[in-house]
Amino acid sequence: MVNTPEHVDVLIVGAGLSGIGAACQIKAGHPHRSVAILESRDVSGGTWDLFRYPGIRSDSDMFTFGYRWRPWPSDTALADGELILDYLRTVAEENGVDKLIRYRYKVIAADWSSADARWTVRVDHDGAELTLTCYFLWGATGYYDYEEGHRPEFPGEETFAGQIVHPQFWPEDLDYAGKNVVVIGSGATAVTLVPSMSPTAGHVTMLQRTPTYILPQPARDPLAVALRRLPTAVSYPVVRGSNILKLVANYQLAQRFPTRAKGFVRKFTERQLPDGVSYDKHFQPPYNPWDQRLCVVPNSDLFRALRSGKASVVTDTIETFTPTGIRTTDGTELDADIIITATGLKLKIFGGIELSVDGERQTPNDHMAYKGIMLSGIPNFAYTIGYTNASWTLKADLVGDYVVRLLAHMDRIGKRAVVPVRDPEVEERPFMDLASGYVQRALDVMPKQGDRAPWRLKQNYYADVRAVRHGAIDDGVLAFS
Repeated sequence: MVNTPEHVDVLIVGAGLSGIGAACQIKAGHPHRSVAILESRDVSGGTWDLFRYPGIRSDSDMFTFGYRWRPWPSDTALADGELILDYLRTVAEENGVDKLIRYRYKVIAADWSSADARWTVRVDHDGAELTLTCYFLWGATGYYDYEEGHRPEFPGEETFAGQIVHPQFWPEDLDYAGKNVVVIGSGATAVTLVPSMSPTAGHVTMLQRTPTYILPQPARDPLAVALRRLPTAVSYPVVRGSNILKLVANYQLAQRFPTRAKGFVRKFTERQLPDGVSYDKHFQPPYNPWDQRLCVVPNSDLFRALRSGKASVVTDTIETFTPTGIRTTDGTELDADIIITATGLKLKIFGGIELSVDGERQTPNDHMAYKGIMLSGIPNFAYTIGYTNASWTLKADLVGDYVVRLLAHMDRIGKRAVVPVRDPEVEERPFMDLASGYVQRALDVMPKQGDRAPWRLKQNYYADVRAVRHGAIDDGVLAFS
């Protein structure tokens, strides 16, 4: 007797922010379709459940990080991870999506059959291999590796007598009260950890090889506070629209007028520094704003920690770890009981799923991104990867809008399969144009983008609203069969 694999219309991989949002949008737009979410971990929430380090918070304002169709219920601009996790799980419960999630279902591989117009998906569930089939496959896995962070090896680290911790795998029982802590890094994780740990630790040092642009931002959104007496249905779109406009405008201005942008950041940051801390040495990067992601700090908490004397910043390279801490290249000895390697993420595209079409293995790097949503040559497959210069959810919402419209169009024309067909004249470009190390290290495993629409990723929300939310589905690039 042959067991027929379970079939669902839309199979979503990942139960984090992207996957929960995707399922909600499919349920709203196509209530007749069957939907399942496969989550490799045993809880929902993705990033916001995985990361447990002190102070974990969004680095985008919550009025654009929240879903467009489900208002963020507070005037808090940069929310703690616990609040974000509660928001996500509340949204899932409100929409019945929590009942669609299957935990400890790790997708290993997916093969598209042109003859059957469906995906066959292999899954590991608690050590047993299962098979499902689906009509449409949606990768909502984010873009980094949950099982391994970026962790360079440092000279002499085996001699260090204290504890070395990577923020992605924070020990629940880590006791840093009264201890000297060195945080290696200068990105969003480091600038969150330093002010969060400094009140309890003996002293926290942020050791950075290269400075990052850092801007203070109010912890509560001023416009949201001003409009708090209005109904949320009125105030949320206003605050959200205002913040989107500021995000897009600031990015465009920084790209076009980098010298002025540098001056703007300096104006707001330099006056926050304590005496004796040089802006040029510790807070002036060698690149232009938004060549790498810019960090924001709520209520200047990082700078308040520096002014308190409980935290300090050192800009230098590491010569070696020592039994008692770190010695930098210029000979500075940094005493440490705990060293935290906030050295970045390791990217893993589509959760490491092995994709194949009619039995032939497909490597993402050999394909080109269509509207930042689908891949050339791979049918009935979408993915969610958010913006690098704005809130992730702005793009995630647009991807959901597009997939809902795409499936409705296929119903209308009576077609079961759709695939973007690449024009051979379109030139290849890197998938992301950030100079950040975690991006540059992974360019060879990412898809390509093109030099023109619809293959070019503009990282511009307004341009994507026109092209993704309102542009024609049958644009001559998609092939339906």
